[in-house]
Amino acid sequence: MRIVVTPPARDSAPGKLADAELWFTDGPLAGLLLTGFALWDWPKRGTADPHVTFPSRQYGPPGQRKSFALLRPQPETDAGAQIRTLILDAYRRIEERHHTHERHPA
Repeated sequence: MRIVVTPPARDSAPGKLADAELWFTDGPLAGLLLTGFALWDWPKRGTADPHVTFPSRQYGPPGQRKSFALLRPQPETDAGAQIRTLILDAYRRIEERHHTHERHPA
């Protein structure tokens, strides 16, 4: 699996740092990608890391927006935390590259 992080669209919500996708490279999901991950400028409690949201679908009657997570960990696993960490690592690598190029133009 590969994680692709891209800057948000110009008309994105304030505080959105990036979008992320999971690109599957092996196994039965090879050639597919899962979109809908986002990194936000408000950190999780007790950490300076950006907040990572997972793909979801909104539902409910007008005026009552609820979200249904499309990707959830199986019971008694920490798969969600592992994916969050991988997405944050990919984002940090891009940020480091960006800051390095700002200081040392090619």
